[in-house]
Amino acid sequence: MKRLLLTWLATSFLLACSTTDKNGWSGGEASQKLQTLLNKYWEFRLQEDPVFATITGDHRYDDQLGKAGLADHQRRGAVVQQMFDEFNKIDQATLSEAEQINFFIIKTQLAESLEEQRFRSYLMPISGRSGFHIEFPELSEQMSLATKKDYENYVSRLRQIPQYFDEQIEVLREGVKSGITPPKVIFQGYEEALTPHTTQDLQKNAFYKPFLKFPKQLASVDQEFLRAQGADAVLNSVVPAYEKFAAFMKAEYFPGTRTTIGISELPNGKNYYAHRARVYTTLPLTPEQIHQTGLQEVERIQSEMLEVIKKTPQAKMTLKEFISFMRKSSQFHFKTPEDLLKETAWILKRAEGELPHLFGRLPRLPVGIKEVPAYIAPKTTTAYYDGPPGDGTRAGFYYVNTSNLPSRPSYEIEALTLHEAVPGHHLQIALQQELMDLPVFRRFTFYTAFVEGWALYAERLGLEMGFYTDPYRDFGRLTYEMWRACRLVVDTGIHSMGWTREKAIQFLANHTALSLHNVETEVDRYIGWPGQALAYKMGELKIRELRSLAEKSLGESFNLRAFHDQILSGGSLPLDLIEQRTHQYIARTKANRR
Repeated sequence: MKRLLLTWLATSFLLACSTTDKNGWSGGEASQKLQTLLNKYWEFRLQEDPVFATITGDHRYDDQLGKAGLADHQRRGAVVQQMFDEFNKIDQATLSEAEQINFFIIKTQLAESLEEQRFRSYLMPISGRSGFHIEFPELSEQMSLATKKDYENYVSRLRQIPQYFDEQIEVLREGVKSGITPPKVIFQGYEEALTPHTTQDLQKNAFYKPFLKFPKQLASVDQEFLRAQGADAVLNSVVPAYEKFAAFMKAEYFPGTRTTIGISELPNGKNYYAHRARVYTTLPLTPEQIHQTGLQEVERIQSEMLEVIKKTPQAKMTLKEFISFMRKSSQFHFKTPEDLLKETAWILKRAEGELPHLFGRLPRLPVGIKEVPAYIAPKTTTAYYDGPPGDGTRAGFYYVNTSNLPSRPSYEIEALTLHEAVPGHHLQIALQQELMDLPVFRRFTFYTAFVEGWALYAERLGLEMGFYTDPYRDFGRLTYEMWRACRLVVDTGIHSMGWTREKAIQFLANHTALSLHNVETEVDRYIGWPGQALAYKMGELKIRELRSLAEKSLGESFNLRAFHDQILSGGSLPLDLIEQRTHQYIARTKANRR
C-alpha cells in the first residue's frame, strides 16, 4: 500500500458528548476554533505536498511538485509547532464525541511530525525500493490527463524535477555528513531504478508514455504542441536530472551509507525505533513485547501448518522438507507472465462475487490489475495496491510482479489477491474515500496497523469465501500468515536486538514457504523501513480479537455483514479507537434486541 499518512493515537480519549448538529459539530467556541484549525492543517498538507493533493482529488496544485530542501523541512517544522500549540489551547472538554476524534487525530499527527523532526528522519527520504526517484515515473498514473491543461500541468511538473532532485541531494548530503543514512545493503543494484529514466529514446522512457497516445477529444494541433513540449521536458529536464542523481549516488551517497543494518545504530536510534514501533502498531508496546508476540504466533501457526501437510501426498515430510518441496516443485510455477495475470484475474472475479455475503456496503469504484513496472520489479515486493484518486476519475489498481516467475508460486495467489484487492486494501480504502460524512482529512488518513491489519484479516476471510480448498493453497495462506508473524520477530530482531541480515534471512526462510528471492527482498525491506512490518500482525490480531468478542457477546444476534460494516464505517483509525467503537456497537446491538 503506497503513500500512506502514518499516524498513531493515545488511548482512552472519548469524553462526555455535548449537544451536536447532524454533522457532529457542537457549534461552540471550541468547536469553531477546531474547525478553523482543521481547515488550516488540511490546506497546509495540500500546499506542502502537491502530488498528494492531486491524489485526494484537489487539482489546484497539479502543476507543482513542492519543495524538499533543508530549509523547507525547517520551515515546515516551525509551522507544525505553531499549529500544535494552537491545538493545545482548545478546550476539548466542550467538544462533541466526533470533534474529539478529529481533535486527537490531528493533534497526534502534529506531535508525531514534531518527533520525526527531532529524530531528523527527513534526512533519509529514499530507500532501495522507495523514494522520489522511484515514485516520479508514476506521476502520469496519479494525474488525470484528459485536457490540454492537464498535459501542461504534467509538463510543468517534469520541468521542476531538476530543482526538486537538487533539493533532495542537499538533504541526502546532510544525511551522510550527520551519519543518518539507510544501510548500504538495501541499495545494492540501485542503478536498475535509475538507468531506464536516463534513456533519450522517448519510446522507452516512462516519463514520455502519456505523449504516445492522447485522448481522442484533444485536437491534432494540441497533440502536436504537447508532444513537442513533452519531448523537450523529458530530454532537457528529466533525463539530465536522473543522470545527475545517478552520478551523485555512485560518487557520494552509496559510498557514504552506513554498513550497519539496525536503526538502533543511528544517533538516538533505540528511542527512534521504539517510537516507530508505537507509530506503526498504534499500541503502547515495547519492541521486546512485540518480539514475544511474534514468537508465540510463529509457534501457533507452525502447528496449523503441520496439520495441513498431513492432508497432502507428502504427509510424511517434515516441515522443513515440505517447505523445500513447495519452493522447488515446478507444478507451482507459472510459465508466462500472462498465466500469472490470468490466474490473478480469475481469483479476483471470484472474490468479488462473494462480497455481498460479507458486507452490506461495497465501494463504487472498481479495482483493476497492472504489472509492476519493470524498472522496480526486481527490488520490490510480489504485489502492491495503489488506491484511486479522491475525484473518482480512476480505479484502484492491484500491481502484480511478473518478474522472476519461479518466485511467484501459484499457492500464494489466493491470499495475495484477497489482501491487495478485495476484501482487503481496495475494499477498505475505496470505501473510506466514499465516507462523505467524515472530514476530508479523515478520508485520506491511513493508520498502517488498521489498513494492513484489515488486509491480513481479509486473507483469512478466504476460508469463508470458498477459497483454499486445495491443501497446497491453504498452506500458502498459512505461509503468508506465518510471514507476518515472522515480521514481528525479524523486524524487532534487526532494529532492537542486534540481529544480522543473515540471521533474519535464515529465520524467515526456515518458517515460511516464500521463495528465497522473496525472503531476501523482504528482509531488505524491513532493514530499510524500520517498524512498518510490525503493523500487519498486530492489527490483524486486534480485529480477530474484536470479532471473537462480538460473536461471544451477541450470540445469535451476531451478524457478520453488520460487524464488518461497523469496523469499516469510521475509516482508518488507531486500534484502541477501533476497539472502543466495537464495544459501542455491541452495546447498541444488545439494546436494539430488547
